[in-house]
Amino acid sequence: MEPIILASGSPRRQELLKQIGVPFEVVKSAAEELKKLPKGKDGPANLVIENAKRKAEDVICRYPDRKILAADTIVYHEGKVYGKPKNEEDAKEMLRELSGRTHHVLTGVVLLWDDETKPNVLQRIAGAEDTLVTFSRLSEQEIADYVATGEPMDKAGAYAIQGRAAAFIPQINGSFSNVVGLPLHDVVSILKQAGAM
Repeated sequence: MEPIILASGSPRRQELLKQIGVPFEVVKSAAEELKKLPKGKDGPANLVIENAKRKAEDVICRYPDRKILAADTIVYHEGKVYGKPKNEEDAKEMLRELSGRTHHVLTGVVLLWDDETKPNVLQRIAGAEDTLVTFSRLSEQEIADYVATGEPMDKAGAYAIQGRAAAFIPQINGSFSNVVGLPLHDVVSILKQAGAM
């Protein structure tokens, strides 16, 4: 079976797909992501699905005969979306706000492909996974030491659960791989539905 295209340059997503043996090639998307949260209780889920859809649509324009898998992950707490920190101070502020609290990590996943039986019709399967992550209470020294490692700087919410931040997290409720960046159970289900696995 032809490898899918992963519309992401994230090394974490690539490692997760390799972990479950899914053949893929990487093509980074240049799509502009939405930053503003849509209204309503489903706003966070709708945001990550819309951003994943934009990434997949950007790549399928260049590879119209392939199946494109795209994803988008956010950290969400009390109405606020935490993306990647702009600088070290921003990372520290995010960690202070998440310290001692439980937040949501949402990943939207979209698989997009051209249906040969229906000319000019793109088929899409999409979904969003939500995992609850609980942080212990962090001291200012712990925050400063963690930010000094550089690990938080390219991560949503300024932490990597698969890295040093694992020491701060006593509990998660839901998919661990979702917090890393790709809910593997959902991905396998989507690929099977599309006949790509």
